[in-house]
Amino acid sequence: MATKPFASSADLGVKEQTLEVLADGVYALTADGDPNVGAIEGEDFLVCFEALATPVAARRWLARLREHTDKPVRYLVLSHYHAVRVLGASAFDAEVIVSSRPTRALIAERGQQDWESEFGRMPRLFEEPDSIPGLTWPTVTFTDTMTIDLGGDRGSLELRYLGRGHTEGDIVAWLPRPEILFAGDLVESQAALYTGDAFHFDWASGTLDAVKALGARQLVGGRGAITRDHSGTRAAIEQTRDFLLTMQRTVGDAHRAGAGVKAAFAATHEALAPAYGRWPIFEHCLPFDVQRLWDELDGIERPVIWTAARDREVWDELQGA
Repeated sequence: MATKPFASSADLGVKEQTLEVLADGVYALTADGDPNVGAIEGEDFLVCFEALATPVAARRWLARLREHTDKPVRYLVLSHYHAVRVLGASAFDAEVIVSSRPTRALIAERGQQDWESEFGRMPRLFEEPDSIPGLTWPTVTFTDTMTIDLGGDRGSLELRYLGRGHTEGDIVAWLPRPEILFAGDLVESQAALYTGDAFHFDWASGTLDAVKALGARQLVGGRGAITRDHSGTRAAIEQTRDFLLTMQRTVGDAHRAGAGVKAAFAATHEALAPAYGRWPIFEHCLPFDVQRLWDELDGIERPVIWTAARDREVWDELQGA
């Protein structure tokens, strides 16, 4: 029997949502450690970043956004394939749904299993799940970079694939002129990392180096607080890197010693908890994080698909008594 409630199944309290205006026509919605979302105004249209877990949840975000702008959504950008980020897409009535090419492939390969997995792990986020019409399918994909001309004097929005990280297909949205970056789950600010579908070694090195090289002044991570200056952005990136490197060290030591994945989990929890244990979704994420990194060290390059049954097995093994 697990000694702790499964994943985030006991996290049922209402989170306070805050809409922040980062610059003229640039918005972000944060919610006490729940997934962050954003929007950027073009001259006569909107680009929305992330879709939330259900159309009902997305419509609440859009209602807040409509207090500031009534422009139609032309582009909906999905940073990666996870269900809590994409299944609310139908609420946006977007002309174009954009992702990286690997993200579309991941939806085809494992989107349904991920939906069922995340619904079990985070039921509160799936408000009125019957409102979800099905899997979200991007209509435009790209490999490296896609530029959206915002029109008038608003400049451009650059969508970039910077390397494997939180998943195989994460992208960021970069506004060069105001130096604002929507980083998705490649960076978390004062929130724990979910790495169950990650490429830990790529992420902690080249991918985060590429994020850092952009030189963002303000950064909207996947969860947690928005950074407001260059030093805060660098700190969030390095916090993310430290989490990954600590995992690499502790899980790596246990793997080399043949100690087993449960021992690896215990050592990693002990190493990370003092700095990160009070942050959102730490206890939820860590068993899945450690299992994925253990698999990588076993030579399993691509993440094993998470199913509702596998979630429970890993949780009971690592969080059990």
